[in-house]
Amino acid sequence: MVTESHRWIMTAVKAPLVREAFRPEPAAGEVVVAVAGCGVCHTDLGYYYDGVRTNHALPLALGHEISGRVVAAGERAAQWVGKAVIVPAVLPCGECDVCRRGLSTICRAQKMPGNDIHGGFASHIVVPARGLCEVDESRLASAGLSLADVSIVADALTTPYQAVRRSGVGPGSLAIVVGAGGVGGYCVQIAKASGATVVAVDVDPRKLEAIAGAAALTLDARSHDAKSLKGAIAAFAKERGLRGTEWSIFECSGTAAGQLTAYGLLVHGATLSVVGFTMDKVEIRLSNLMAFDARAIGNWGCPPEQYGAALDLVLDGKVAIKPFVETHPLSDINRVFDAVHHREISRRAVLVP
Repeated sequence: MVTESHRWIMTAVKAPLVREAFRPEPAAGEVVVAVAGCGVCHTDLGYYYDGVRTNHALPLALGHEISGRVVAAGERAAQWVGKAVIVPAVLPCGECDVCRRGLSTICRAQKMPGNDIHGGFASHIVVPARGLCEVDESRLASAGLSLADVSIVADALTTPYQAVRRSGVGPGSLAIVVGAGGVGGYCVQIAKASGATVVAVDVDPRKLEAIAGAAALTLDARSHDAKSLKGAIAAFAKERGLRGTEWSIFECSGTAAGQLTAYGLLVHGATLSVVGFTMDKVEIRLSNLMAFDARAIGNWGCPPEQYGAALDLVLDGKVAIKPFVETHPLSDINRVFDAVHHREISRRAVLVP
C-alpha cells in the first residue's frame, strides 16, 4: 500500500496551487496509479483562471491527462497492479442505461479526474479500474516515447480521435481543422491518417508551420475574411478533385472567433464537430444548418474502449506526439500554469512528479 503521496490543490480561482500530502486508499474496483505524467489542458486553465465550475467542490487537484503505473488496488482490481496505463479523461460507470446502449460519453455517473474526483497533478491518483487503457511498454520504447509522453493521449489525442471517427471522415473526405495547435494539431494528423485531405486554419503562423507536414493546405485566418476563407478552401477542393459538399469541419480553437469561423464554412451536407471549449458566447444563424442540410456534433471525451485504437496510431507512427510535448517538474506547476496561460509555452506541457 502507498503510504506517502502528494497532490497540488486548487483552493480558489487564480490562487496559488498548494501542495498537500494525502494517503491514497482504493475502494473495491479502484486502483492507485503512480503518476508518470499529467498534461496541462486548456480545460484546466478554464477552471483555474476563468472560474469554470468543477463538479467537485474546491479544494480539488486538477489534471485529467494522466499516465502512470498501477501500484495498489482494491478488491476486484488486483489484476491491474504493475501495469502501465493511461487513465481515460472521462470514466463512465459502464452499468447505467446509456452505457449499456453504447452512449458512455453521456453517462451521468461518469468520473472525470480534476472535475468529479481529484486529478493527476499529483504523485498518485485513485481512480476506478474500469476503462483503464493498458500501455504496451515494449512498443512504447520502440516508438521512442516515455510513459509520461503518452499522458496527453487521455484527452488531447482521444477527443479529436472520437470527433474524427464520429464525423465519418475517410478517403476522399475534405477535413478542415480550425485551430491547429494542441488538440487541433492532433486532429489534423488523425484526419490525415483516416484518409482525408486536410486544411488547417489558424491565426498563429508558428502553429501552421508545425503542422504543415500533415496538412495539405494551411491558411492564416488573419489574411482572410469569412467569404475569402471559404472561397480559398473551395478553390483548393476543386483543384484537388474533392467534393464541394459534405466537408468535415472541426472547431478545435476553443475561441469565439474560431467557432464563428468554423460555422461560416458550412456547405451542403457538412458536419461541424465542436471539439474546443470556451465560456464566450457567439451569435449565429442556426437556420444555416437547415438550409445546408448540415449537422453539428458536440464531442465530450472519448469512450474508454476506443483508447487502444487511438494509442495504436501513436505507437505505429501515424500520429506524432513527441514534437508537440515538453515535460516539466510537477513542483513547477504554478510557473507552468502561468507560462501556458500567457502562451509562453507553445507545446503541450506535461508535469512529471
